[in-house]
Amino acid sequence: MTTKKASTRDIVLQRAYDDPTPHDGYRVLVDRFWPRGRSKDVLKLDDWARDLAPSADLIHWYGHVPERWPEFHKRYLAELGAAEQRERMHALLAAAGKQRITLVYGARAPTENQAFVLREALLAM
Repeated sequence: MTTKKASTRDIVLQRAYDDPTPHDGYRVLVDRFWPRGRSKDVLKLDDWARDLAPSADLIHWYGHVPERWPEFHKRYLAELGAAEQRERMHALLAAAGKQRITLVYGARAPTENQAFVLREALLAM
């Protein structure tokens, strides 16, 4: 009897202010707002998943205050659990096919941001 190993997606995070690389695969901006000072040509995006970003109210409440991170993480995962958001996540995975997915974000913090939470949710699907 052979056991088939579950495939894992290659999903990485990249700040919008870092230059794209040839190994990025399917590049998708996951911010609700366009990153300041970055052009469409420079970002080289395949998609802008603005509707997968946290709600405007949640973004405003969080304000990148480090003490609010655990609660932001919990609330954003709850938003991503909605049926409509799960459909959007499935669509993103389907659009990328077997390519690596690079979630592009504008926040300064490398792990305390919405892309980090979205990656977690996508990997759990």
